[in-house]
Amino acid sequence: MAFPLIDVLRRSFVSNTTWEFSGLENYKRVLTNSAFKLAITNTAWFTLICIPMLMVISLVIATAMHNLKNDEEGLKNIFLFPMVIPVSSVVLVWNIVFDRQGLLNSALSIIGIGNVDWMNSDYAFVILIISYIWKNLGYDIILWLAGLSGIPDSIYEAAYVDGASKVKCFIYITLPNLKYTVFMVSVISLINSFKVFREAYLVSGEYPDTSIYMMQNLFNNWLSDMAIDKIAAGAVIFGVLIFTVIIVLYCIFARRDKT
Repeated sequence: MAFPLIDVLRRSFVSNTTWEFSGLENYKRVLTNSAFKLAITNTAWFTLICIPMLMVISLVIATAMHNLKNDEEGLKNIFLFPMVIPVSSVVLVWNIVFDRQGLLNSALSIIGIGNVDWMNSDYAFVILIISYIWKNLGYDIILWLAGLSGIPDSIYEAAYVDGASKVKCFIYITLPNLKYTVFMVSVISLINSFKVFREAYLVSGEYPDTSIYMMQNLFNNWLSDMAIDKIAAGAVIFGVLIFTVIIVLYCIFARRDKT
């Protein structure tokens, strides 16, 4: 694992044609590239919107499932079902529903709304968010349930005896005891958010609507042009950003643990 990382770092400082040391020239080219700015902006917005939504929705559902202990296993299977569906099947469903001649436009035509090219408009970003949440909801629910099962019931029983409501128990008992789970779920959700590219690529191709032009699209197009120097520099920049986010999250939870 270390060798490819070192090689990428090395390639980010050399020319793609002469293989001579070029300093920070590759980084300047990447940072001033309009496609890079578009891709990293869309990726940042997608991450900032999707991860909080996914974490909140999955936590609410996991908490409700944890209180329904008898039906928990059956509900787990239902929410995990999207994870076992092949990507090709998901893409087929997307095409059937969101194509210009698809089911959604057919249903909307009944009330007089014209055909919309959903995957080639600003709606594509919303569809991508829905797909990401639908695909990863079950996995996050399982993680939350694992964290919830580690909280002793005796703590809640003592709180109820003292007159605490369910809301207060959730705020002052459940959330503080889930801090490590929050960190793990946020990191895994961050990693999974970069895997949604497969569905978007298979539906929209190399150059999708600008609203869903992500870092993965950019790297794929640069790879087609064999622009290894730009790919290496972009990968280093992107990797540093992700690593910084993870370190910040870790420091926040470590600080809370000390207090």
